[in-house]
Amino acid sequence: MIADAQFRAELELCDRYRIPHSLFLGAGDGSWSEADRAKALAYAAFGRSVCEQCGTRAAEWDEAQGGDRYAYVTTTVRCVGCELIAVEQDQVPEGPDGYGVRIGLVPRTP
Repeated sequence: MIADAQFRAELELCDRYRIPHSLFLGAGDGSWSEADRAKALAYAAFGRSVCEQCGTRAAEWDEAQGGDRYAYVTTTVRCVGCELIAVEQDQVPEGPDGYGVRIGLVPRTP
């Protein structure tokens, strides 16, 4: 699971669409085999091991578990959409007038 990004991507889709892996592969009839259940449980366990904020796993950093303290480097990415939302968010009033205000993006129509 950890070393196979393709397998994880397949299980991510299976999880999203709530289908067994065998059906995704075109080999199943839609019922959940023992292997399908084991894969789903393994994928769920893998998901619980991933940090919600940065997307890494503690074991990747832990040398005692085969990881590397310097396994990743940071990168900075600017999203223009997020920038526009942040600028508009600055205009939302503090206090009750701003409660519940959420800024989003919609396509500009010609």
